[in-house]
Amino acid sequence: MPTYQYKCNKCNNRFEEFQLITEAPISRCPRCGGAVERLITGGAGFLFKGSGFYTTDYRSESYKKSAEMDKQKPEPTTSVKKDDKPTPAVKTGKNSNN
Repeated sequence: MPTYQYKCNKCNNRFEEFQLITEAPISRCPRCGGAVERLITGGAGFLFKGSGFYTTDYRSESYKKSAEMDKQKPEPTTSVKKDDKPTPAVKTGKNSNN
């Protein structure tokens, strides 16, 4: 159930009300009976703390299996022969600043 914030135009009383979305907004201040207006607020954000709140918790089983297989695959390695020598850079005679 959403929480709505109100402000009284007469006494500046600010208060919150738990109301269904389908309910009409409150029109009178509970303190003085003056007219009130419903305030626009940012609402509540979610903060997940503790164990169990991970992005992979709600993934499909096929995704989890695929991810596990990717972890188990060995990294590809490149083999270099002892006789291989690096190729020297070729000078073209042109200056790149010209």
